[in-house]
Amino acid sequence: MTNNIEHIGIAVKDLEAAKSIYEKLLGTVCYKVEAVESEGVATAFLKSGVNKIELLEASILESPIAKFIDKRGEGIHHIAFEVDDIESEMARLAAEGFTILSDKPKKGADNKLVCFVHPKSVNGVLIELCQEIK
Repeated sequence: MTNNIEHIGIAVKDLEAAKSIYEKLLGTVCYKVEAVESEGVATAFLKSGVNKIELLEASILESPIAKFIDKRGEGIHHIAFEVDDIESEMARLAAEGFTILSDKPKKGADNKLVCFVHPKSVNGVLIELCQEIK
């Protein structure tokens, strides 16, 4: 795995309102809004220097984001790390005893292949692995 944090995901109830707040906070504008229908979310991305924030709003009631907000409220949902080879990293982490939440990577937002590591195996933090789709 590389050392780079690819982005921090924040679960929000209202994407437009949150986007406005973070644009003011960071002094920048959102560079991308995208629906990820397979996950039931709408996303918005903002940059602050080399760092990225992904705002996530549930687009369906059964989505993981809707369930997260119902259980915990709005806030940090996950930390995403950039990887060069997501499949080999998934295999490496599984061999190390981490619980990977899917057998194969999925297409995620911002032109990435993604998978998640269960928070129970990472001290309560949901970890996302991201690989740029070439």
